[in-house]
Amino acid sequence: MSDVPSRRYARGWGALSLAVGAVLVSTAAQTPDEDSERRHRSSASRDATAVVAVDGCAAGGGLCAAPRHTVVLGGDRVLTGRPFTLGPRATGPIELALRTPGALADVTVTDQRGHRIAGTQSADHTRWTSAAPLPAGARYAARLVVDGTGAGGAHRARLDFRTAPMPAGERLTVTFGPEDGGTFGVGRPVTAELSRPVPEDDPYARRAVERALDVRSAPHVDGAWYWVDDATLHYRPRTYWPAHATVRVHSGLDGAHIGGGLYGGPSQSLMFTTGARIEAVTDVSAHKMTVFRDGELLRTLPVTTGKAGYRTRGGIKVVLGKEPLVRMRGDTIGIERGSTDFYDLKVRWATRVTWSGEYLHAAPWSLDSQGSEDVSHGCTGMSTEDAAWLFRTVREGDLVRVVNGYGKPMTPFDNGFGDWNLSWPQWLRGSALAADTTESIGSTDSTDTADAAGPASRSAAGALSPTL
Repeated sequence: MSDVPSRRYARGWGALSLAVGAVLVSTAAQTPDEDSERRHRSSASRDATAVVAVDGCAAGGGLCAAPRHTVVLGGDRVLTGRPFTLGPRATGPIELALRTPGALADVTVTDQRGHRIAGTQSADHTRWTSAAPLPAGARYAARLVVDGTGAGGAHRARLDFRTAPMPAGERLTVTFGPEDGGTFGVGRPVTAELSRPVPEDDPYARRAVERALDVRSAPHVDGAWYWVDDATLHYRPRTYWPAHATVRVHSGLDGAHIGGGLYGGPSQSLMFTTGARIEAVTDVSAHKMTVFRDGELLRTLPVTTGKAGYRTRGGIKVVLGKEPLVRMRGDTIGIERGSTDFYDLKVRWATRVTWSGEYLHAAPWSLDSQGSEDVSHGCTGMSTEDAAWLFRTVREGDLVRVVNGYGKPMTPFDNGFGDWNLSWPQWLRGSALAADTTESIGSTDSTDTADAAGPASRSAAGALSPTL
């Protein structure tokens, strides 16, 4: 089909001319296409032609250059223009803009798998913008209904186009946690480990990454990502995950332009479920632990916690794992051999809650103190029977809360999953999309009154030294 609509097609029908490039960019600079664009729009008004411009450069502030393409509108018939490829500089969200009188009555853009691309219409229905940049090297179809062109009502057309292929080079990928297909407690955050760092001083790239990491749950919850460091993100809901929920995590990074010459690559999706809401609450001053399932009290256990100099951390922790037998030695936490505090014991039914070695475990040597005083080196000790019961009851991701104690607060990220010790407003400040959120950050849920310790930098190597 020629670049200018023939008199045969223009008479009685109208033409949809798709100008790919600079016409959508707000700039004072003159371009060689401007005169032809004005002439084309003048011709459009005489021949009832609708002109729609397609661009992917406006968000980046650049100018695209590509040839014009023409598609004929034909009443109930849907006619298709020549497929074309956007230029390599079209790395921003795609915009379709009506340049002549009328309205885009409907715009539907789908990818090569038939999935609809999210986008928004302007208030006057003359412009459609995709919600995010489209991945590189992929095919798309735009189905348009243009109304009020003067050619006799609404007309339909289909436009097929490609985004430019990715240049050669390293791809940014992501590894999600926890384990795919598993069942976890309601406190287990989603983790995302990037294959290369995205620095804080590149907010555009961080927003591009964060928008591409999609988390959905049934039942639905409101949640957000938090940048722990340049290569690590955590995702948690405003409150804990619902019990018996299904969570699906997907990366849309493949083909996405991150910034500069960096593009995203393929990553493995993740699905996991949550079990019942299990929460073990240790009241240090009362020397007891109460364990709940979905709000119902299961059992109350007499315990002992950290003595002076070795106080048990306060706040909300998450079960990291379980070990039926662990060797615990005092020198792994700095207690010298020969000291009255030194120990070297094999401990049974150990439930880990910090990487530095804090456990809930059997402590038959302290039975006389359990329920009455604190004699441990930071762990929560209980009878062998109670520890075995707790070991069988909890799973990774279940909640362990320490209240009314004397120890330092649990930090959010450097010693396990202390994510819940940040209030929801604090959590949102860790998102690169924080300025885009429209929901209120005022909350009355329990996490907003939890310990408000600021985020700590991620430990280079999680210490595996158990306390006792």
